[in-house]
Amino acid sequence: MAGSLVRSAKEKSEMNLNEHKSALRKKIRAALKNVSEETHKLDSEKLCIKLKEQSFFQNASAILFFAPLPDEIDIWPLLEKLTYEKIAALPCFDLDNQFYTSRQVKNLHAEIVSGHFGIREPVGNCVEIPFDDLDLILVPGVAFDLHGNRLGRGKGFYDRLLQKIHCKKAGVCFDAQLLEKIPVEPHDAKVDFILTPSRCVATGG
Repeated sequence: MAGSLVRSAKEKSEMNLNEHKSALRKKIRAALKNVSEETHKLDSEKLCIKLKEQSFFQNASAILFFAPLPDEIDIWPLLEKLTYEKIAALPCFDLDNQFYTSRQVKNLHAEIVSGHFGIREPVGNCVEIPFDDLDLILVPGVAFDLHGNRLGRGKGFYDRLLQKIHCKKAGVCFDAQLLEKIPVEPHDAKVDFILTPSRCVATGG
């Protein structure tokens, strides 16, 4: 009986946490819909400039970028400029293993396709970059908090990817996506830094 009560309380707590996360995702997405195209472009440019100024970015030889979705801050122009200066990679979804790998891109016009989730990713013959060879990963998210916690889109793919990668992790987002605190679970991965158009926060991971 006691065990059933403990399980029931745990299940209720998990349900409340998931509901809290879902509500927060809706709130953030609604706020992002109100961002004008001009503000989106200007904030993205500011973030790219700020990112290039950070020592953890300058010192990284191999960086795993991400292909931004329409409601995410746009780091694609920065990726275009760096493909010949650094080892620039993008996540590539392995459908058989249901997991992301990291593949280098050198030509964004010839080597990019629409992937399994409609997200841009490298073609299959791009060179795979072992996770241990990465110096930095730039991480998207619906929201981050000042402690380095991340709220993803709910599928858990990035959490599993981040748990496999042991280099520096930097979350990048709009200012409205950086919150004081967000709900987290034990499996939620943390980041070491958070970059917004106006600030850089060192979280300690």
